[in-house]
Amino acid sequence: MSALRTLRQLTVTTSRVVAARQASTLSCRALPALATRASSAPSNSRAFSVSARSFGEGTTGVSLSQKLQEELNYEKEAEAVNSGTPDFLKAFNEQGVWEIQDVLGNDEVTLTRKFGNENIRLMFSIADMQGEEEDFQAENESESETEGEDEPLHSYPIRASLSITKTTGPGCLNVDMVCQEGHFVVENVSFYNDAKLGTDLTADADWKRRGTYIGPQFDTLDVAVQEEFEKYLQERGVNEHVALFIPDYAEFKEQNEYVKWLNNVKTFVDQ
Repeated sequence: MSALRTLRQLTVTTSRVVAARQASTLSCRALPALATRASSAPSNSRAFSVSARSFGEGTTGVSLSQKLQEELNYEKEAEAVNSGTPDFLKAFNEQGVWEIQDVLGNDEVTLTRKFGNENIRLMFSIADMQGEEEDFQAENESESETEGEDEPLHSYPIRASLSITKTTGPGCLNVDMVCQEGHFVVENVSFYNDAKLGTDLTADADWKRRGTYIGPQFDTLDVAVQEEFEKYLQERGVNEHVALFIPDYAEFKEQNEYVKWLNNVKTFVDQ
């Protein structure tokens, strides 16, 4: 989620909490007066029936469409300011190491490259950003007013999955990692004798992989083995540069997906 939208939503959320508390306090003070008025006021069942019938006719769709349009206008204004390909993406593409495979509408992004006789695929998903965004807002609501303007932006942990296959032999090496703060933290390394089983993205292949041994927890391996394996990944381009790129691209993609989502939902509501 974009940093601007994150801060905007954090401000809105905080305002709603304050407003809700104020409304609760006012309602408690007004209870005696309301009770007196209610006992003396005549019933108005006709007003309720008219209101219910209005909601049944779909009047809420109009106001929802207006709010969606407001969000679209806000995002388009931001796009106009930041038009064109971001600098971080230009720099990444200019290196010519990894090829980006990104389909609008999908939440997964794939980076691929060749290294000698190896085919390397690195996948990550923007879905991880949603849960982390909610946790981040909850943790920082009370601190939002005291944070300095120069505080670094929060870096969301994003899960990544690496697969390595060879053209000269069978098998597939899979590495589960977490990308955060410019580093990859390896969780475990799996090996599959069948390269197709290790790389297929079908539900059937995923089910079969769950029944196989995924290897030990990486941090339980001998320290020397861990260090050599990290060097192995570094040599294949799974390094700090890519670890810094992934959160930036995830935020960039999430923003594009959000704008598309707003357009699709508004079109549906307006039909």
